[in-house]
Formats: sequence, C-alpha cells, structure tokens
Amino acid sequence: MALPDPQLGLVISYSYLWHDEHRQGRIEGVKNRPCAIVLTVVEDGGTKTVFVAPITHAEPRDKDAAVEIPSATKARLGLNGERSWVVISEVNQFAWPGVDLAAVSGNPGRFDYGFLPPSLYKKIAVLFAQRARARKIAAIHRES
Repeated sequence: MALPDPQLGLVISYSYLWHDEHRQGRIEGVKNRPCAIVLTVVEDGGTKTVFVAPITHAEPRDKDAAVEIPSATKARLGLNGERSWVVISEVNQFAWPGVDLAAVSGNPGRFDYGFLPPSLYKKIAVLFAQRARARKIAAIHRES
C-alpha cells in the first residue's frame, strides 16, 4: 500500500518521542502510537515538513493542553475503547515520511487510521494555534 498524503487531521502510526524523553537524551520513541497531523509545511523544493501531536490514554493535568477524542471517533478509527486525548502542548516535526512512520499494528502496509472529523480537528487546530502564539508548545525536530 502506498504512503498516505500527509493531510491535516490524518491519524498516523508513528514512533513519537515525548519531550520528557528527549530532555533525558533519548533520540527514539519508546513505542509506536497514533498521532494526529496538526500542521504541514511545504518547503522550497517540495519537501513536506509534518508536525504531529501524540494521542495518549493519560489524562492531561492541563485541560487546555489536550483535546479528548469522542468514543465514536475512536471506534471509527479502529482505536481501543479507553479514553484518549490528542496532546497539543508538544509535537514532533519531521520531513515526510521520515523514518519513524510505522505500519498500523495488525495491518502491515497501512500507515494511517483515518481522519479526525473536521469539527474535532478544527477544535484542535484552534487550541494549537493559540498555544503556538503564546509559545506554549514544545516542538522536537526529528531527523529523517
């Protein structure tokens, strides 16, 4: 199966490197996890830089730093039934497709789960933009 086009709101399987892990000197994520594409930038020459936000089961301490994913959306994407949040206080950025894009567990050859609904993505994008303007996002540049 071909790689998906990195579109806003697409949920991909990715070896996300948390900011805390990065500060400890790690250069690789511990596991593959669903991540939402929250921003893409096309550079001169056509290179696409992608910014992904992790999806986690850990309830955020700062309610303004994450958006909960409705259970119906999780079911449609094929994610488990536990509560989950898209964390918008930190992102990984990389040149698409990068080396940390991973096949969805149990579905070799597929690298995405599908799209977040437009209304949910819009909520994430608005909060992401607010945090970016306030410089309250930790961005980790990952090498290709």
